[in-house]
Order: sequence, then C-alpha cells, then structure tokens
Amino acid sequence: MLPPAILFDLDDTIIAAGERPAVLLEVASEFADRLGPHAPTHVADRMESAMTDFWSDPERHKAARFGLAAARRGVAVQVFTTELGLGAGDAMVFADRFSEIRERMTEMFPGARETLEAIRARGVRMALVTNGDGTTQRAKIERFTLAGLFDHIQIEGENGFGKPEERAYLHAMQALDVRADQTWMVGDNLEWEVAAPQRLGIFAIWHDPRGQGLPSGSPIRPDRIIRRLSELLDA
Repeated sequence: MLPPAILFDLDDTIIAAGERPAVLLEVASEFADRLGPHAPTHVADRMESAMTDFWSDPERHKAARFGLAAARRGVAVQVFTTELGLGAGDAMVFADRFSEIRERMTEMFPGARETLEAIRARGVRMALVTNGDGTTQRAKIERFTLAGLFDHIQIEGENGFGKPEERAYLHAMQALDVRADQTWMVGDNLEWEVAAPQRLGIFAIWHDPRGQGLPSGSPIRPDRIIRRLSELLDA
C-alpha cells in the first residue's frame, strides 16, 4: 500500500533534460569549424569529464546550482583555454548553446504525470522538494503545470535550505503533517534522496531511469529501486 505521504525530487525524477554527453557532442559538432585541430568527439569528451569533476564537489555544487549558466561557462572557459588552446569567447558561446539545447530537450518522463495524478487520487499527500534557485525551478514547475499536483512545493532558493540538509525533509513533513515512518522519499540522487532521508527514518526509493544500477562499492542502499515512477503504483 502507498504511504500517507511522499516527497518527490524534480530533476531526473519527474522531468529529464537531454543526456549531457549527447548534448555536448551535438554542440561540439555544430562548432566543428571553431575547434581547430580538435575533433568534436574529443572536445565533447573533455567537456563531459570536466563537468563530471566540477559537479562532484558538494560545496561547489551547492554554490553553482544557483547560477547554472555561469557555472557552465566557467567550465567551458577552463577546458577551452587551458586544455584545448581555444578562445574564451568561443567557450562561452559553446556553453550557452549547451544550456539552450538542454533546456529545449527537457521533458517529463513518460507516465510521470499520470502516476502523480493517480497517487494524488488515492489520497496520498505529496510534496515537491527540489534544490536550485527559485526562478529556474519555478519556471520548470510552471512549464510542466506541476503545482496543482502537490500539497506542498519546496524550493531551496526560496526557503534558504535544501537537500541533504536535515531540515529540508523535516520542513516538508511538517507541511504535510506526517511523521518519518509515514513518508517515502523518491529521487535520483543517492545522497539527497536516499542516504539523508534514511537517517531520519524515511523510506527511500531510488529512481534509476536508465537502469544503470548502484555504483560499484556504493555504501548507500535504497529501500527500493525503480526505473519508472509508475512502479510506485505497484506498492
């Protein structure tokens, strides 16, 4: 049976942007005549590696997610000027084109809306708990008309705190008037949506839409793993 309340992540849980490596390769192919001796595949690979490294640092991630476009520009400039011997101007245009394509490709996961509607129809209280700046995240919520599906919407940039801070989950549960043992958390980030809520006694469900499985040696063990949100209805 479904629980009294479910907390949902937004990005890569309800909505998905274009796959980063594929988008980088698309942009690099468009910019082929500006990349000098470098093949588009090489530039895309270097950018993917640099972005992976950049976002892997929790403190850097926390600061940069409030300015995604600027962060992407910074990574591109670093790669273009120090690794590839290319100009900073082209790097910034490259980064902006990446942001444009990724935003254009963002869409809801198949069946996500229908699943949320079905859960709501069963009387489950739901909260959307997302990190990032208020303007960016509100724009996504409005674009996909998500507000009416949730009893509580909580955005890091509007509240001054976010996952994996303990109060992010406590605040959402207080808004829904439920205890941890009455609550599920669903999301794609193993630390934010699994490990942190588990420490509070929340049942944590990891969304693995690409079926990649847990990273090798991961100490984090979700209470459940799903590939599609519709699997929640099989509870």
